[in-house]
Amino acid sequence: MMQDVLDSIDADLSGLAVEEWKTKLVAIADEHGMSQPLGDKHFATFIDAKSTLLVSFETVQGIHALSDTAQPFGFDMVRAQGWSHLCLISDGDTWFRDSRVYGFFDQLIDDGFFEDFEQVVFYGTGPCGYAAAAFSVASPGATVVAVQPQATLDARMTEWDERFVEMRRTSFTDRFGYAPDMLDAADHAYIIYDPREALDAMHSALFERPNVSRLRMPSMGSALQSELIAMDMLYQILSLAGKGKLTNSEFYKLYRARRNNSAYLRRLKTRLDAANRSYLNVLLCRNVISRMKAPKFRRRLVDLEKRANEGEFTLPPVSA
Repeated sequence: MMQDVLDSIDADLSGLAVEEWKTKLVAIADEHGMSQPLGDKHFATFIDAKSTLLVSFETVQGIHALSDTAQPFGFDMVRAQGWSHLCLISDGDTWFRDSRVYGFFDQLIDDGFFEDFEQVVFYGTGPCGYAAAAFSVASPGATVVAVQPQATLDARMTEWDERFVEMRRTSFTDRFGYAPDMLDAADHAYIIYDPREALDAMHSALFERPNVSRLRMPSMGSALQSELIAMDMLYQILSLAGKGKLTNSEFYKLYRARRNNSAYLRRLKTRLDAANRSYLNVLLCRNVISRMKAPKFRRRLVDLEKRANEGEFTLPPVSA
C-alpha cells in the first residue's frame, strides 16, 4: 500500500491550469485518503499512511512557487518519512479565516480523527503559520512549527502592522481566532523568526508561553521558509518534531548551516558595513573566502585591507 502512495505522489503536476491541477491533486488524495472542498477559497487533502501526521497549511501560489512538480510541501515528508499528511490549501493569503474551515476542524474533532495518530505536527509559514498555530487546538498534545506567523490581525491588538490592511475587516476574534491562545493545548510550539524583521519579531513576542520556544534566526531576512529549505533544515526540523525530539539545542545545531548560506553571509557583511565594524568585517571576509568561492567577499577584503593600511583601523592578526 505504501508503495502505491509513493507512486501516486510522484506525479508531476507542474504546468497545469489551476483547476486541472486541483482535480489531479484531489484524485491522488481520494485514492489514498480523502479530500474536502471548503468553499471557493479553500480545500483539504489527506494522504493516509503511517501513524505520524503532518498537518500543513499551504497556498496554491506557494505550492507552485516552491515545488518543481507543483506538489504540496507535505508530500516530501510522505515520501521521506512515510507520514500521513493532511493539507489545508487556500487560494491566496486568507489566514484560513472561513467558517467552512472551522466546520471542517469541528468535524475532525467529532470524528476523533487526530486520536488515530501517535504524533501530530502542525506546520505553516506566515499566514499559514498563523493557521497552524490557531487550528492546532483541534489536536491537544500536538507539536507546532510556525515560521514567521502572525498572532492576529485584529487592529485593536496589532494596529502597528500595516502590511495586511486589507484583512482588517476580517474577524480574528471569533473561533480559532487568537493564535497564541490556541497553543495552550499543544505539547510544544516552535516559533521561528528573524528578530531583525521588526514586525515579525513583534508578532513572535505575542506567542510567549511556557510551552512555546521562540527560535531566532537573525539576518536571515523575510523569506525564512525559502532559506530553511535552501539550508536543508526544514525537513530535518519537521522530522525531529514528528519524533518528539525537536529541542532548542537541536534547532541551533542545524542552524549552523547558515555559515554556508550565501544570503545570510551577504546580509551579515552589509550589517557590519552599516555599523562601521571594519575589524569584524575583515574576520568575516577572511573566513568566507577560506571556505568557498566568494569574489564579492574577496573584493571587500581587499578594500578593507587598503583602508587599514591607510590608518583607518588596525587589521586583526592573520591566523596561522
